[in-house]
Amino acid sequence: MRNEYIEIGDTENPFALSIGDLMAALLFIFILLLASALLRLQDEFENKSQIAEQYTAIKDNLYKELLIEFKDDLIKWNAEIDREKIAIRFKEPDVLFETGKYELKEAFKIILQNFFPRYVKVLARRGFKENIEEIRIEGHTDNIGGYYYNMELSQNRTRSVLNFVLENTKINGETKFWVQENLTANGLSYSKPIADNNYSRGRDLNRRVEFRIRTNAEKQIDKILEFSQKK
Repeated sequence: MRNEYIEIGDTENPFALSIGDLMAALLFIFILLLASALLRLQDEFENKSQIAEQYTAIKDNLYKELLIEFKDDLIKWNAEIDREKIAIRFKEPDVLFETGKYELKEAFKIILQNFFPRYVKVLARRGFKENIEEIRIEGHTDNIGGYYYNMELSQNRTRSVLNFVLENTKINGETKFWVQENLTANGLSYSKPIADNNYSRGRDLNRRVEFRIRTNAEKQIDKILEFSQKK
């Protein structure tokens, strides 16, 4: 009688098998969704890795080309190339500007007339130009005089440099338009010191002008993130 009851009970419960099937189906769907998400994450990771590799290659090649171009000039200009930032740093404040002034000294004008056309020529080469988002002129000060005073001073100095290189250096027409569209002047006060402002030598090193580039790697990463969010 007990066995008959179980059979009848099983027969009278038509949902017993279908619930098991439903659970199996839900598990299968979950596995598919998980696999899809993992594949999407893998694609995004590979895209970001490719961009990172491309960015590193551009930086390395650009550093090498700039070093080849300026290796004989860096010492006499008291300049250096920062490999990590791909920045050419002019670090002799007595050559650049008078203390508290933003008019270029004649010695710095001569350096810029020699430096800037050659610098642009390297940047405009195939493989670099299409990946450059911005050419930055950065002005840096020591901490004497206060942050806001030095912000205005550093901004005025970079504008003086920008105006001079655009108006008084020889750059070909098409390249000059490209430079004008991408060249910016950025006064940073003493927010980015490279030496200790508590010492005279450190303050001298912090009073500097840098030429840097920013690539479009960040924009490409933003596009990948935007695309992945739409999926």
